Amino acid sequence: MSVFDIFKKLDEQRAAEAPAGAVDFIICGLGNPGTQYENTRHNMGFMALDTLAESLNVPVKKLRFKSLTGDAVIGGRHCLLMKPTTFMNNSGEAVVEALNFYKLKPEDLLVIVDDISLDVGRVRIRRKGSDGGHNGLKSIIYLTGSDAFTRIKLGVGAKPHPDYDLAAWVLGQFPKEQGELLEKAFSNAAEAAKLIAAGKTDEAMNKYNS
Repeated sequence: MSVFDIFKKLDEQRAAEAPAGAVDFIICGLGNPGTQYENTRHNMGFMALDTLAESLNVPVKKLRFKSLTGDAVIGGRHCLLMKPTTFMNNSGEAVVEALNFYKLKPEDLLVIVDDISLDVGRVRIRRKGSDGGHNGLKSIIYLTGSDAFTRIKLGVGAKPHPDYDLAAWVLGQFPKEQGELLEKAFSNAAEAAKLIAAGKTDEAMNKYNS
């Protein structure tokens, strides 16, 4: 078999595996684009989404809806994986654009996000709720007009003391000794996202809430 035939076969295989039909569920990881924000606390959503995409062997590289996106089938549903490039405070712009395009409701959305009220490594799943002071969630709630979307919150830990600048804290990087905790949190978030996309939110909460 020639190299040309090998690549042709790979292209045919990818086409066969591509999700069919319109997107009916969106999984959005929140963060800030750019190398200067990589591995920061505020980019937990991006990192967890990358873990999910890797487990599904799905590239998240196509620029759509002001986001880097990829398509996956999870639990028989055509899911859009997205990482907004709008910067955190305007995350809602990307989310609303995707929801409107596919004529989906906020209930068809899962958001993965960092949370300073949880210790590093902890995962908390909620069906709905306030923004909790998180600007990314605030933008999504404001622009969708609803807080009725599921979210997976990943702990990044509280500020070391009350006077510590919040922006400096969430835009700071994790110490190396927390690496194992983070990898476990990303793995748990990815598995929880698969269950939620498949309509098994209660199971996800029972299994992964910590």
